[in-house]
Amino acid sequence: MSNLKEIEKAILSLPSNEFEQLKQWFFDLDYQGWDEQIEGDIADGHLEAFAEEAIAEFEAGHCREI
Repeated sequence: MSNLKEIEKAILSLPSNEFEQLKQWFFDLDYQGWDEQIEGDIADGHLEAFAEEAIAEFEAGHCREI
């Protein structure tokens, strides 16, 4: 398959159980990318300010159970 239209056509022709497997694989792949991005952001300190703000809000009593 050399282009997107061919891939789309092949996906549409999958039996429902194989389509569900493909969909789950795609979601897992997407979630893995998000996990890697978040881990990288944490390692690089990009989320430190948000964490400090959240801790300060919690310690000031500006929170509620959800």
